[in-house]
Amino acid sequence: MPFLGSFLSEEQFQCSICLDIFDNPVSTPCGHSFCMVCIGHYWQGVKFCQCPLCKQNFKKKPELHINRTLREITEQFKQMKGDPGACGGMEWEGLQSSRIEDRPLKQRQLSGDLFVEMKRKLLKPFHSKAGQNDSPTLVIEGTDYDIIQPQELIRSVSLRRYTMSGAVNAKKVPQCPKHHHKLELFCKSDGEFICSECADTDHQSHKTISAEKEWLNSKKQIAITETEIQEMIEERLSKAEEIKFSLAEIKVAAERETQDSMRVIGAFLSAIERSQAELLEVIEMSRRKVEHQAEGMLRELDLEVTELRKRSAALSKLAQIDDCISGLKSYSVFNNPLPDKDWTGVSVKCDFETNAIYSSVCQLVEQFREELQKVPQICLSSLTDDSPVKPQSKVNRIQDFAVDVILDPGTAHSHLVLSEDRKKVWYGEKHHHVPSNPERFNHVLCALGQEGFTGGRHYWEVEVGNKTDWDLGVVSHSINKKGKITLSNSNGCWILSLRDKTHYSFRTEPSTPLHLNEKPQKIGVFVDYMKGQVSFYNVEANTHIYTFIDSFSEAIYPFLSPCTNKSGKNDGPLTITPMFYH
Repeated sequence: MPFLGSFLSEEQFQCSICLDIFDNPVSTPCGHSFCMVCIGHYWQGVKFCQCPLCKQNFKKKPELHINRTLREITEQFKQMKGDPGACGGMEWEGLQSSRIEDRPLKQRQLSGDLFVEMKRKLLKPFHSKAGQNDSPTLVIEGTDYDIIQPQELIRSVSLRRYTMSGAVNAKKVPQCPKHHHKLELFCKSDGEFICSECADTDHQSHKTISAEKEWLNSKKQIAITETEIQEMIEERLSKAEEIKFSLAEIKVAAERETQDSMRVIGAFLSAIERSQAELLEVIEMSRRKVEHQAEGMLRELDLEVTELRKRSAALSKLAQIDDCISGLKSYSVFNNPLPDKDWTGVSVKCDFETNAIYSSVCQLVEQFREELQKVPQICLSSLTDDSPVKPQSKVNRIQDFAVDVILDPGTAHSHLVLSEDRKKVWYGEKHHHVPSNPERFNHVLCALGQEGFTGGRHYWEVEVGNKTDWDLGVVSHSINKKGKITLSNSNGCWILSLRDKTHYSFRTEPSTPLHLNEKPQKIGVFVDYMKGQVSFYNVEANTHIYTFIDSFSEAIYPFLSPCTNKSGKNDGPLTITPMFYH
């Protein structure tokens, strides 16, 4: 019976990746072996390390070490392939037969030296129990059974093969219950395993394929499906992060709306209280004034009534005198005229003069209503149109209001350099001799647009690239251009800023930090003058960054500041990119 040909062949020494004989073989935790270089390249740059054969995944990249025993056997096998005098096949005639290494070598069989070495390692003397003869036995270490008698060696070897991970059980192919042949084929029409005789009889017109080939195709599909599943997992994890970020934005927006509503309502209540106090004071002063006038009238009437009563009493006494001479003399005293003031049209009236106060309160209520309408717009702009949970299209819509913005060199700081077309601005190391005028900034490194806006909607885009620091937005015409100024909305500045590559903020007092998932390369600025709206967008990602609602009472101008070059780290320009202007 042939022994070597059924025990080991060149296929058991081949790496399944390069299909060549092992070179520094290493074993994975699942028991399969590969060339160290091959498995290293196979796992290079992948997220999940996976065995190329059994597709077992490993949580972390295994630490691989050279399988020294397999390497020694492989080296012996390599020498055997180049040794024409090595031994070949043989019949089993006892483990103590003639020298195997002297026998001729057949193709794909082990050399005699390699077989003797394996025999030395595998064969161990077995001492039988009393009453039994000692006989050589084969002990295969690392298996489920340790002792194999000589007569069982051939059967054991035929049922086992040496794989890249060592000796393992051979695959047992089930047999066809009808023809008792191996089920080596797969009928794709019926979806069942068949033997060759079944293919020639019952499945002659069906589409059949080798079961092994079908399994290889299925394994490829499994790998594709597994990749798709991993992509779906990553997509859903990304969506979960996106929703978490949206919740964080909602929380920030809720806090912002709470603060704004408390600020507006608090200001309104304070104004109402002041109006109420003013109204009560006016009413009281009017009452006191009328009261003072009424008291004067009452005193005057009282005096006249007193005087008239005296006259009446005196005339009553005079009428009782019988002596005509005495009566006439006394009557001449009463010839003085009586009070002739006409009190018919006299009345007490009061004008509280509260109409102006009521008009002021009405204006206050109207202003309060407008302020309340502005508060939810800030929140809604970040939750409805601009939430990252749903796709954005607002940037495309507002691009219809694009305007041609060019910079005004008369406003640029002396350290700034403008391009010939006045579309770019960057920081220059040297001070440039430029005319001093009231419109030029002498402290803030910035430049304004040539044209201002006093109404309508306007949109332009600024390429910021990989700059680490910059400021851009709009400012009022009356902004102080001399000395150090605070860029905030309270000073007529609506500015978006970047500091130290990652710190985005809107310039308020204090600054409003912004958390962006993606670093924008191009910023879109949208201004709705009538609504008092200033919005910023990430043009490439087509997403909203921030919207501020305020009121404009004068012309506003585009504002660009490239900041200092930070020792060369921030030396790029701010560029107003061309668009289709309306």
